[in-house]
Amino acid sequence: MKDEMTKYTERRSRQWDTIAPFYARKGLNSGYHDRLIELFRDIIPENLSIIEIGSGCGNLLASLNPCRAVGIDFSAEMTRVAQLSHPEIQFIQADAHDLDGISGVFEIIILSDLLNDLWDVQRVLEQIHRFCTPSTRIVCNIYSHLWALPLRFAQIVGLATPMLPQNWLTVEDMSGLLRLAGFDVVNHRIEILCPLNVPIIGSLCNRYLAKFFPFNLFDLTHILVARPMKAVPTIDCLPSVSIIVPARNEAGNIAKILRAIPQMGSMTEVVFVEGGSSDDTFETIEREILRCHNIKCQLWRQTGVGKGDAVRLGFEKASGDILMILDADITVPPDDLAKFFKALVDGHGEFINGVRLVYPMHDKAMRFLNLIGNKFFSKAFSWLLGQAIKDTLCGTKALWKRDYLRISSQREYFGNFDPFGDFDLIFGAARLNLKIIDLPVRYGERTYGTTNINRWSHGLLLLQMLIFAANKIKFK
Repeated sequence: MKDEMTKYTERRSRQWDTIAPFYARKGLNSGYHDRLIELFRDIIPENLSIIEIGSGCGNLLASLNPCRAVGIDFSAEMTRVAQLSHPEIQFIQADAHDLDGISGVFEIIILSDLLNDLWDVQRVLEQIHRFCTPSTRIVCNIYSHLWALPLRFAQIVGLATPMLPQNWLTVEDMSGLLRLAGFDVVNHRIEILCPLNVPIIGSLCNRYLAKFFPFNLFDLTHILVARPMKAVPTIDCLPSVSIIVPARNEAGNIAKILRAIPQMGSMTEVVFVEGGSSDDTFETIEREILRCHNIKCQLWRQTGVGKGDAVRLGFEKASGDILMILDADITVPPDDLAKFFKALVDGHGEFINGVRLVYPMHDKAMRFLNLIGNKFFSKAFSWLLGQAIKDTLCGTKALWKRDYLRISSQREYFGNFDPFGDFDLIFGAARLNLKIIDLPVRYGERTYGTTNINRWSHGLLLLQMLIFAANKIKFK
């Protein structure tokens, strides 16, 4: 006698076989599917390897322009329709609960409008580990509970695809199930206030109103991005480390930096980038490098302008597997870099961001208005990025070089708009769905030189960057 799961799955398979001939056609519910495609295209860059489980007619998968794609669906008729519509993609008929016969690894795994329809969500999530590398991202979406009755009515009157009884999962349910299956939620978005194709009103609702309280309480779908827990890249030995030190008018700090740098991994190097100092910073670095015999050093003279340009030059010249930034004012102790190294190597995150706002500061470490500005921008950027980030302007950061190269390759999306260098990296990491981890550091008072930050002009520039990035990230 067939078990309950088999009967449950077969019943749904027959239902989707019946729907399949009509599902790919443009209908009254096409507004929802069109908007879902826009959102997934914003989350998932082009030219990645993608597998979609519950691929339906294949339109979503095809719209993402993957370099390699596989679609899996338990409906034979839906699989046939998808293969006819998108012959460039491989479609396989299989049950999401049993994927033993399918192999390969992918950069993206999509579970769109699938989880509400499954017998055993945890079992399916556990199955997909076979397709994962440490950098794989799982992108899934579920319906909001508030839409249960409206969707039922829409199905009755023919505005939505008829469905059998659904699992009405909350975000908390999904986060828990993902964690039980060995995945860590990186990002969560609430989207689609108007699922119908209504000119002007639909765009206004979905691009803008859907992002703000109280309108977001009525959004139709939750999109979650997750990664494998303890996502440690495969390496043959301990990784090497490059520490980039942008230095402008910091001659009095150079010797202290080289004395305090900790040895990390298989090799630690310091890459100094001197940026048009009015004191003898460049000559001081040259002298101190000659005196330093226990650490590898490089020195480059910056040809462009701004800290961001200096950081990019340093990253370009760095040879390490891990890239770190240390401000030459050493208001963050260099020995704290060992914590950043451990957080990366242990897989707790893929972008480690220093936070100066946790531990007590020295009295003159940060002026009061700067502190207020930092707290405002931390709230604003956390809302914008969908990940908590408490201190956007701390100069101490760490990431894998392979992830930086991915960020760099996507830089044209935002453009060269960031003179600080912090936001270029933060926005890029968020766009690639890297796990951002805040790491508290002790923030001390500068003992040599003066700050290169102007609170008013740079504060205005930060506000302009926030508005610019909102149009690129949030209001898509």
